[in-house]
Amino acid sequence: MWLKAKRLAPSRPAADRAVARQHATLSFPGYWSNQLQSSAFLIAVFEFVLLIFSLSVHECAHAWTASLLGDQTARLEGRVTLNPMYHVDPIGTLLFPALMIFGPFIGLSYFGGMLVGWAKPTPVITRNFRKIRRDDNLVTLAGPASNLLIVLAALLVLIVLSFTLPNGHEVVRMSFLASLRGGREEFVPQPVVLLCTLAILINLSLFFFNLLPIPPLDGSRVTRNLLPYRAVQVYDRIPIWMSYLFMIFLGGAFIGAMLRPSLEIIFATLIHI
Repeated sequence: MWLKAKRLAPSRPAADRAVARQHATLSFPGYWSNQLQSSAFLIAVFEFVLLIFSLSVHECAHAWTASLLGDQTARLEGRVTLNPMYHVDPIGTLLFPALMIFGPFIGLSYFGGMLVGWAKPTPVITRNFRKIRRDDNLVTLAGPASNLLIVLAALLVLIVLSFTLPNGHEVVRMSFLASLRGGREEFVPQPVVLLCTLAILINLSLFFFNLLPIPPLDGSRVTRNLLPYRAVQVYDRIPIWMSYLFMIFLGGAFIGAMLRPSLEIIFATLIHI
């Protein structure tokens, strides 16, 4: 659909050399950069929709796991669903991500190049659990685990496409790189590969971001359950404004540091299929 035929059918040695050069110079500058070109706005829309879907899966995983372990609070509020209407937070799910994704189209800069968002917190009453700390940790980790599951599913689709598309290995590899580089290459990404790549990028970001031990992120809940009583009292007194400062100034650096090796592993997997 969007592919340029002349780039899809080079001679085999030439294609192999091209992929080798791409692999040798693999870099991901500006993960969320969008260029003002014909496909840039469509890519931004894909990012926005995928982020909302991923946040809904994340919160649904919390609610479903809590219900499984004995707390029906979230289920009674209708939160065991993938319907975004039950999870959307007007600021964290809509306004904040929209500014980061669509901001460049109206002259606004990114917030440190970091794309994250949040949904309405899933209500959990821990006293309904049989083993409070263990079950609370399982419910907390179910959210990031669901994002990681989406990453694995998207990678599986890319592997399948490598074997089913005409000249699939080169198409998938080159589309994967072109998607990460924001369409700044002559090669236009194959649409399904573009969706899968953005799904991987967004869900890896959510996975790593939520593991930060900063209230109110998921990682802070696990950290709190591991602390002794007196340390918990100090931890609970961290002001929310300080948490947001930590997330803004540390979150982007942490996500960037974790994304680079993760994406290189995924690309290496596609190279060596």
